Amino acid sequence: MELMTDFDEVRDTDGAPFSDGGWDSTSALAERQALRRVAGLSTELEDVTEVEYRQLRLERVVLVGVWTTGTITEAENSLTELARLAETAGSQVLDGIIQRRDKPDPATYIGSGKAKELRDIVVAEGADTVICDGELTPGQLRQLEGVTKVKVVDRTALILDIFAQHASSREGKAQVELAQMQYMLPRLRGWGESLSRQVGGRAANGVGIGGRGPGETKIEMDRRRIKARVTKLKKEIAGMKTARDVKRSQRGTRSIPSVVLAGYTNAGKSSLLNRLTDAGVLVENALFATLDPTVRRAETGDGRVYTLADTVGFVRHLPTQLIEAFRSTLEEVADADLILHVVDASDADPEAQIRAVREVLADIDALNVPEQLVFNKADAAEPETVLRLRHLAPDALFVSARTGRGLDELRACIDAGLPRPDIEVTVLLPYTRGDLMARVHERGEILTTEHTGGGTLVRARVGPALARLLAPYAFVQVP
Repeated sequence: MELMTDFDEVRDTDGAPFSDGGWDSTSALAERQALRRVAGLSTELEDVTEVEYRQLRLERVVLVGVWTTGTITEAENSLTELARLAETAGSQVLDGIIQRRDKPDPATYIGSGKAKELRDIVVAEGADTVICDGELTPGQLRQLEGVTKVKVVDRTALILDIFAQHASSREGKAQVELAQMQYMLPRLRGWGESLSRQVGGRAANGVGIGGRGPGETKIEMDRRRIKARVTKLKKEIAGMKTARDVKRSQRGTRSIPSVVLAGYTNAGKSSLLNRLTDAGVLVENALFATLDPTVRRAETGDGRVYTLADTVGFVRHLPTQLIEAFRSTLEEVADADLILHVVDASDADPEAQIRAVREVLADIDALNVPEQLVFNKADAAEPETVLRLRHLAPDALFVSARTGRGLDELRACIDAGLPRPDIEVTVLLPYTRGDLMARVHERGEILTTEHTGGGTLVRARVGPALARLLAPYAFVQVP
């Protein structure tokens, strides 16, 4: 069977375009086995500055996907996203192909025959890496590399590599390294004599005669070292989690509400944070530009203080190792009073973004937190897409962090969604207690104020802790 060469659209064997619905029974078997090229995935360097930026020679990659469920459009969107991930990691995408199967081949992911055809594509394109749109087993990795004779990585390894490039804080680096180690451990493998070479005593440190003897194989030693490193990293992250919990509890005792920006990677969460708080955090049109959470102070229209946190972006099939490693960071989402679920309205499949994010929210037990859908980049979305999304989510907000459109409605939504203090007090605060007056402004909701000879007469709603501090100054009107 010949490989498809038509880059304009995906067609079946008799030349008719595939429909999104189903399969013609007469050609289903043939189509089930075919590899299909996905148009528009080839990337070229635009100018010398990009070459200088990347410094090292780009890996030249071919993308491979297995289409098991859904429509051809969904399968192509998934591979297009894989191409963006590969480019973010610093690779040059040469080609992308999809195979229709009931499930991935347990040996080579795409079957032995199609693996040989993939090898021909790799040779023809001059690629040095194959990236698979799924998580491969150690056996699939090994056998596919054996056929293609080039490096093979899966979607999980690619995402881990991007996280490793972008992590900047000590906690972020530790979380990424832990996820990498947990991913690597079951995939250790030896080459040639390394599987049988044994070391003992001091031989591991390069000592020769007198240092050899019964001991571990190299792969066993690597596995032991990785396990030891995983244990150490977990202890370090646990210590960082304690410090994070202390800061969060301090905000809780001060009764400061919290709002979290969560959503798909590159949906514009950091841009919204900058618009709402002048935070000045990094904004880049790239996947996973934000890995380290940023928390900023903000105020509602009536002066109530709250915290607004930016979080790491999610993606389809986010590796479980990353969810576990970043759990301490993601707890900011689960402990929030309101989640602003930011979606890229200009994306080819925003509904899939919403599903992917809610899967992660379920993993971190955050589905019970009030959620407000916010479709960002509304200025770049097609009008028919906006109409479809309004029908999908009538209560959603449509904003643009770039132009400022809809931000007033977003601020009003935050104001209405935050918990309000529920204890109403009337106090006469002496002018010497400006500190208490400032706390009422910061943590309460002032209803009325009146300046009198004995101090400031304030009627306000406050939380329980502040109500206790104000109790000695309670104002009782004499009949």
